[in-house]
Amino acid sequence: MHPLGQEHSPGGDRDPHAHAHDRAHDHGRGHGQHHGHGRPHGHAPAHGDAHDPGHGHTHPTGLRGLLREIFAPHSHDAADSVDDALESSAIGIRAVKISLVVLGITAVLQVLVVAVSGSVALAADTIHNFSDALTAVPLWIAFALGRKAATRRYTYGFGRAEDLAGLFVVAMIALSALVAGYEAVRRLIEPAPIQHLGWVAAAGLIGFLGNETVALYRIRVGRRIGSAALVADGLHARTDGFTSLAVLLSAGGVALGFPLADPVVGLLITLAILAVLRTAARDVFRRLMDGVDPALVASAERALAAEPGVQSVRSVRMRWIGHRLHADVEVDVVPTITLADAHRVAHEAEHTLTHAVAKLETALVHAYPAHSG
Repeated sequence: MHPLGQEHSPGGDRDPHAHAHDRAHDHGRGHGQHHGHGRPHGHAPAHGDAHDPGHGHTHPTGLRGLLREIFAPHSHDAADSVDDALESSAIGIRAVKISLVVLGITAVLQVLVVAVSGSVALAADTIHNFSDALTAVPLWIAFALGRKAATRRYTYGFGRAEDLAGLFVVAMIALSALVAGYEAVRRLIEPAPIQHLGWVAAAGLIGFLGNETVALYRIRVGRRIGSAALVADGLHARTDGFTSLAVLLSAGGVALGFPLADPVVGLLITLAILAVLRTAARDVFRRLMDGVDPALVASAERALAAEPGVQSVRSVRMRWIGHRLHADVEVDVVPTITLADAHRVAHEAEHTLTHAVAKLETALVHAYPAHSG
């Protein structure tokens, strides 16, 4: 039997093919000890939401580009990515804490406006903002869980908690759309005068600025650490900002003599929230279904194919668990080399892969003898 067909393992037990594997403790978190150097941040060509910058996307400019960035945020910034698992989780927790403080300040300012104006509608909107700020709590818990070590029961760790938190955020965005649409239709059927227009406009402006600030921050950090759930929570804050913007615009319309401006703007905002919901739901459900950007797979295949000793790449499989990537790869090597050399090629291929793909936490590379003829 050919050496590659023999069962082998360094400790005398046997394995039907050569392989190299990377564990979180010896690569993602202790890469320097395993390979003699730390993994260079910003080196990898993949990025934020794990796209390859060389795969030819075009960016619309002007108003179209602005609208696309609002409703379907996307990033190609590789230099700002964070590849260390513990560091990225800590950054995620910090983002949740800071955004909670900002939203809390926003809600308190709205409470002051409510106290001056006595508007029941504004009071309801303020309570809504308070409750929506608390949706960050499940994400906070998920990031904290993601830092726990894997156990005998949860052998891949607790990163999936982040995806479950993302589902909760998507549900809250859907609820926001439902409530906004219901209120808009109700106002069309039963018009009601808006009192204290100046205070209403002030509260709407405060709510919009606070929520949009949090949205931009969460989305930027979420893309930086590769967290679809945090990006979705940023989009959730954006929907709350849209709701507050509707208050501002409707107050302006009523002041100009258009009483139906309130429900009409409400319907438009509902459509905007549905557009945001589509983006958030798509990204979160892709994570739950182990979906990755095909450009990521192509980038990994190119890196592996260029590795000395690799004859061809059989398969590349990747999945996100929370905001970290995991890969399982099969490559062909020259059938005449020894099993020890095949293992070395597999190990070097693994090393190359983890440097070619940002946020790759673990990789398992299997080496098989190439078929002759």
